[in-house]
Amino acid sequence: MKNTSELSGCRKDGRHFRILRRLLSGFAALCAAGLLAAGLPAKAETFNFVALGDMPYGFDSTAGANYRSLIREINAIKPLFSVHVGDFKAGYTQCSDEEFARQRRHFDLFEQAVVYTPGDNDWTDCARTVAGSYDPLERLAKLRRDFFFPDRSLGQKPIALESQSVLMPKFPDFIENQRWIVSRTLFVTLHIVGSNNRYDPTDPRAEAEFIERDRANIAWIQDAFRLARQKGLVAIAFFLQADVLLGGDRYENYPPKSGYRTSFGQTLLPLAREFGKPILIVHGDSHEFRFDTIYVLDGQRLKNVQRLEVPGAIITRAVEVTVDEKAAVPFSARVISPK
Repeated sequence: MKNTSELSGCRKDGRHFRILRRLLSGFAALCAAGLLAAGLPAKAETFNFVALGDMPYGFDSTAGANYRSLIREINAIKPLFSVHVGDFKAGYTQCSDEEFARQRRHFDLFEQAVVYTPGDNDWTDCARTVAGSYDPLERLAKLRRDFFFPDRSLGQKPIALESQSVLMPKFPDFIENQRWIVSRTLFVTLHIVGSNNRYDPTDPRAEAEFIERDRANIAWIQDAFRLARQKGLVAIAFFLQADVLLGGDRYENYPPKSGYRTSFGQTLLPLAREFGKPILIVHGDSHEFRFDTIYVLDGQRLKNVQRLEVPGAIITRAVEVTVDEKAAVPFSARVISPK
């Protein structure tokens, strides 16, 4: 067996050994559960998953109850997995340890696997007085400790997945950037959040964090397309919290002050055009259900790139997505509501 430094591919410091310990413990758990093959079909051609986000918004007695009812409906559908695209709380509620623990318990209610990618309400906006005046970077560190494993999802039946923190030693902190394959489709989470992706050149700490996260997202996007080409995959689905078109204008979707300019406008969309095969972008942030082809590059609409915006906030609904890999347009969607 290789020594631990070879296994981690990183320097022998506390942070990397913590990642390694989590990886090895997760490996053992997956072996015990018989999930090393990801628990997902290698050749399914047609399958379904659920996307949701921006919920629960409000008090637990009302919004929380509705959310739990929706989770029960999702469990009844029995998707292969669900993806929560961030904002597991409203911006006006506390970013307390208690609130984080409550939302972690909600993810434990999913009978199948659930994957989560952070939203701005979950950490970047925690500095707001109404949210408790927390240090956003401290809250982000807690999210990474409490909501992510380097090799598997959340949920009662976790699936095996890969994280950037393990695959790319240059980005050891980015355990939340994850990916997995079902049949011939690649699924990828990106840590791109609302509120202009926390891009704020007037705040040195915020700017440093943004620059590093932007670099990580760009590398993760590039490697997703590399992997898809290498394996001959037929489609890619990306999941992020931000509606990247907010703050743009009719002449330029990603102006110089946009926090989405480099990762999305200059990386993901050009690579999607070059890839040519179907791409699905799933996001929240604007709270309305939309399923369209809205993205434009160099004045031309990208017909191979579909956008799915999940409903949220006061609308407690999710979206069931069917993937038919034999179809020219493999992704279709329908809204599901709690009963």
